[in-house]
Order: sequence, then structure tokens, then C-alpha cells
Amino acid sequence: MKMWQAFRMALKSIMASKMRSFLTMLGVIIGVAAVIILVSLVNGFSSDMTSSFESMGTNLIQVSIPGRGGNVVVKPAAIMALGEEHRDVLAGVSPSVTVGGVTAKVGSVNLSTTVYGGSESFHQIRSFEVERGSFYNFIQLEARRKVCVLGSYVADTLFPFENPVGEEIRLNGHKYKVVGVLTAKDGSEESSADDMVIVPYTAVTPLSQQGGVSNYVFSAESKDTVDAAMTTIEEFLAGYFADSDSYRVFNQANMLENINELTGTLTLVLVGIAAISLLVGGIGIMNIMLVSVTERTKEIGVRKSLGAKRRDIRLQFLIEAATVSALGGLIGIGVGAGSSVLIGNVMDMSAVVSLNAVLIAFSVSVAIGVIFGYFPAAAAAKLNPIDALRYE
Repeated sequence: MKMWQAFRMALKSIMASKMRSFLTMLGVIIGVAAVIILVSLVNGFSSDMTSSFESMGTNLIQVSIPGRGGNVVVKPAAIMALGEEHRDVLAGVSPSVTVGGVTAKVGSVNLSTTVYGGSESFHQIRSFEVERGSFYNFIQLEARRKVCVLGSYVADTLFPFENPVGEEIRLNGHKYKVVGVLTAKDGSEESSADDMVIVPYTAVTPLSQQGGVSNYVFSAESKDTVDAAMTTIEEFLAGYFADSDSYRVFNQANMLENINELTGTLTLVLVGIAAISLLVGGIGIMNIMLVSVTERTKEIGVRKSLGAKRRDIRLQFLIEAATVSALGGLIGIGVGAGSSVLIGNVMDMSAVVSLNAVLIAFSVSVAIGVIFGYFPAAAAAKLNPIDALRYE
């Protein structure tokens, strides 16, 4: 029997029992769609995180100095001096204090936002641009002035119809004067990079309740000097702490690598869970094909009596099983791709449909049809033609 002829017979058999064929495909459709959806959403998350880190600048180095409960303290002045001494590899340095869940209020309007405390060069290190007004200066920093720079989302929400520069806002009840507004980086949306307020790190104490600074951000002179800059910082901190666990130096590439490893592991776990649906779909195909063999026993007997060989019968049922599974895979790909975009829009996140995931999911669906269809096909091929003709 020719392959094309077997394929036409498979399609004819599928069309003769549309509902049963669809129910047979359902497990494969769900499994393939689940794989496409999960991989697309994880890829979208990874893409968003990559874009977010790249927007912070490829030269950014972050330092955390939690210490280990000892009396050793690295003062901000010493860290700032380090930046001044190594201008060949370090373009800038700033303390970095983050306070989440701060209530910003103007009149009767309020919102919850994140406040960052930094030096007068914090915005340059973090690649922020000032759209209106100006960033606070060294004099205001040293004088512990309660001034602030608003992200575009905060400015638009608290001051929708006026220029906020020169106005006052309350942060957790404390008055701060607005000196500038940052240029929008992320669409001026809630919980985005534009949903923040920056204040001098010397004036952030009323909000953070922290006794000192334990985090810093550095900017390497260029992307080629990042490694040298990190080595310089690590050697400096090693002079204070005997235990390297007392501090941590990392850059965007390190963080991105860790996130990619995490998302890779998450993808494997989720795909493994979704693959269970494909396994169930394969079992469904095998059961339906066994029923089909039983129903078509007399047809098999007629074909064998007319000269059909075992391999012809086996090929016919194998192609029928593979066709059912492949059609289910194609429908699953369409459902998965469409659902990925829909879910991404609803959850306000990117959904990147991977061509590799589509090809792998389709190939697996066909393979499942062949693997789980082989036993019914072999059973059909072994039928005795005389017994098959007598079957009622």
C-alpha cells in the first residue's frame, strides 16, 4: 500500500466519525496547547526581565554589605572615596536605599510607591533623565534637605493638571519639596520603572528606619571595565571583612544569568507537567484505535483475503493514529498560540511564541500517535483473515 493511499484512508476514517475523532484528539490538543502557552509566557517573562535589566545600563554594578553581625562598618564616605580614587574603571558611585510601600500624598490624592535614596549622581548611574526641573545637588544632599524627584507615573497621578516642580508632597506624613520630574521610561504605568520617588540618601531615614547604608550602586567606566571595576570593589571590601560572605558584588549580567537559569528550570518543570496531558492523550488514541480495530475486523479480513500483507494493515492503522495525533497537534498549536497572546494581554505581560517549542510540541504529538498507535496496528496486522471474516 502506498503512503498517500493510506493517508487518504485515514482521513476518510476520521471524517466518518468526526465527534469520536475530535474527542480522541482532545488530550493531544490540551497537551500541546499547554506546552505552547507555558513556554510562551515564560519566554515573555524572560524577555521582559532582560529588557528591564538592559534599561538599567550594562555598566551597572550593585554591592550589598549586610555584614555578619560584627562591629565592622563601611561608611558611605569610604565607598564614595573609592569611586574617586579609581576613576579609570569607575565612572560613578552612590549609596542606594530602597523603601517600599511608601504613601505619597498631595491633598486628598495618595498612592503607594517605592522611594529610592541616593547621591546626587544616582540618576546618572541608573540611566534616568530629568524632564522637568533638576536633580538635587551635593549641597542639598549634605544639608539633608527633604527634597525629591518624582517618577513620571507619580507626577501624573499626584499632579495631573500642573507642574509639580516647587510643590510639596508628603511621604509617610513627612514633607518633601519636589525639585524635578524624571522622563518616562516604562509608559508611566503603575508598578513600572516610572512608579517611584528619589530622595537624598541623607534624608531617607524618616522613611526607612534604617540605621545605616548597606547597598551601593556603581557605574563602570565602560562595559569593557566591568570586570576590573568589580575586582577593585571586591579587593576594597576584602580589606574590611575577612569573610567574603559579608558582602556581595554583582552586575546586571550576573543577575540576568541567574534569572535565565531559574526560568530555564521553571520551563522544564512546567513542560513536564503539561506533557502529562500528552501522555493521557496518547492513551486515549490507543484505546480508540483498539475500538476501531474491533469495529473494522471484517474489513481487515476482506483486505487480507484480497492479498493485503501484514505490513499494509499495520501501516494503515499507524498512519491513521499518527494523522489523528498530528491534527490534534496542529489544533493545539493554534489554540496555544492564540491563548498565549490573550493571556499575555490580560495579565499585561509579553508572550513570546517560540518556534522551537511549536516544532517540538508538534513532533512529540506525531510521535505519540505512532508510539501509542503501534499496539492497535500490530494487533490488526496479526488478525487471521478467516477469523476476521467470520467476526460479527
